[in-house]
Amino acid sequence: MQRGIMKPAMLLSLLVILLVACSGSPAASEDPAARGGALKVITTTGQIADAVRQVAGERVVLENLLGPGIDPHTYVATEGDIARFAEADIIFYNGLRLEAQLDRVLQQIGSRGMTVVGVGDAIEPQKLLNWEPEAGLPYDPHIWNDVELWQEAVIVVRDTLMQADPANAAYFAERSAAYLAQLDELDNYIQQRTAELPDDRRVLVTAHDAFGYFGRAYGFEVEAVQGISTEAEAGAGDIQALVEIIVSRQVPAIFIETTISPRTIEAVQAAVRSQNHEVVVGGQLYSDAMGEPGTGADTYIGMMRHNIDTIVAALGA
Repeated sequence: MQRGIMKPAMLLSLLVILLVACSGSPAASEDPAARGGALKVITTTGQIADAVRQVAGERVVLENLLGPGIDPHTYVATEGDIARFAEADIIFYNGLRLEAQLDRVLQQIGSRGMTVVGVGDAIEPQKLLNWEPEAGLPYDPHIWNDVELWQEAVIVVRDTLMQADPANAAYFAERSAAYLAQLDELDNYIQQRTAELPDDRRVLVTAHDAFGYFGRAYGFEVEAVQGISTEAEAGAGDIQALVEIIVSRQVPAIFIETTISPRTIEAVQAAVRSQNHEVVVGGQLYSDAMGEPGTGADTYIGMMRHNIDTIVAALGA
């Protein structure tokens, strides 16, 4: 590095230190009412934002960083993001290296006394799927695709809010209990819809490997063009291996994702066609982000219902 020139990552790190130092950090036990308002909560993903919304209702001021169509694997924090982080009472993020480019920033903020919680990091490791431990990536971060596992993340949100705002603890407990019951119903719904498919039709082919927990929980074999992170590029060998699976298993449909360009799936479809087999694009799945407002997939429950309905309709055709 040339003398006198800072890399962008170093500049962001310095900005984190300066902003957090200037803003101060509220005591974890301080009642937010004493500060004249509700807790200020920032979340990184729509799934976590919806969990906070369901548990806290109007008792928090909520801001979500990554909206519909934004890939958390590759998102890089801006100076504006860091300024907002410094003003928050609580920052919830997924963890498990989902927000790979944000990890360093969030860890630095947490190290300076602010409440920064990775909901996935709180889950017992034996319940998680492996990623690439030898590369320093121990666990698959896509935990929300197993509803039962996601309930544990909701409990982390509840407990954090109760500790930060004890005056509203009973309110958070009541709302979270109602939401967890709704998630039980969602889990049953997905299992019932899955049962409509014969075992040999439960092959789920997607753009990147975001549905491992979904496959484990609901009995699907999951195949993908890219790996667990979209930072890894798919090669010709990856596409050809997938083509062989689709042709040999007579898979009727493959799926694109809202946060990833459809080009890789379209390339797979073309390569399958060259093998004298037709496979359709069965629809669009919400993998790393939820849907736009008004789509029905703008809540976690709506997103999961959309995904299973789309999968069953396409693979059962």
